[in-house]
Amino acid sequence: MVDSVTPSDQVLQQVRAIFAEQIPFNNFLGIKIERFDWEGASVRIDMRPELVGNFLHGILHGGVIASVLDFQGGLTAFLSLLKRMEEVPDAEKIARLSKFGTIDLRVDYLRPGKGKSFQAEATVLRTGNRVAVTRMELHNDEGVLIAVGTGTYVVV
Repeated sequence: MVDSVTPSDQVLQQVRAIFAEQIPFNNFLGIKIERFDWEGASVRIDMRPELVGNFLHGILHGGVIASVLDFQGGLTAFLSLLKRMEEVPDAEKIARLSKFGTIDLRVDYLRPGKGKSFQAEATVLRTGNRVAVTRMELHNDEGVLIAVGTGTYVVV
């Protein structure tokens, strides 16, 4: 039987595993990658008592919101980088993660973080040779837009 996973799909799986499993803070928050393929990515976080920022209203902490948006923006930015590196060896693609990081993050909190779960998605605004810029959105389980963000990432 021939393995149906292409080398580029193997890199995609490796990157997903790194983002999903090897960053302790993201594991603590409970961020789950719902979708990560060549078309894009989305992540989800379930509400838990440890993530409440306003105990009177039981809403999601603003720092958690910013962290989820940053995770989603970074995941999307790195995906755009992988697409641009089609001819680069797989090992070099993975090595680029060590130089990858957030330069700037802006978050606009539009509504209180009420919900049972929250989903983030992002689009790439631009990917250059050194920097990628993404636009992120966070919705609750009822589809209400909670926050938006813009992230700038170093992709050297």
